[in-house]
Amino acid sequence: MNEAKVKITLIGKHLARKECEFVFEGPLPECEGCKVQKVCTNLQPKKRYRIVDIRGTSPHDCRIHRDGVIAVEVVEAPIITLIKSEQAIVSSRILFESTCSSTGCKSYDLCHPEGIIDGAHYIVTEILGGAPEGCERGRNLKLVELRPA
Repeated sequence: MNEAKVKITLIGKHLARKECEFVFEGPLPECEGCKVQKVCTNLQPKKRYRIVDIRGTSPHDCRIHRDGVIAVEVVEAPIITLIKSEQAIVSSRILFESTCSSTGCKSYDLCHPEGIIDGAHYIVTEILGGAPEGCERGRNLKLVELRPA
């Protein structure tokens, strides 16, 4: 399997901790015209990232983060989710499609984890077991770890 591609970005100084995970929501209107905007907003919106290293301690001024922003190295983080059992094969490449809209289901958050992109390809890296709660629709699901393909 390929090593995760490291990207350099900027994040609020108070958030910059190794292993910290976050979902990039995209640029804010306040970012318009900032001299470091390109580096701050070079991630893909709605994806989950993990900080793997801190690049500096000298903060850059920021209109959003009171204490400024600092450079960090990030990789796309693995995502824990439920998928159909027949797709749960380690090292297989799957197209993630969430077709369930039962928001009241106890498994809804695992079927729709924050940071996953519907219609994107992922690699199944680990099978963690069965669904902690049964599926309201009676589907046979497995709890897995996915990494972007």
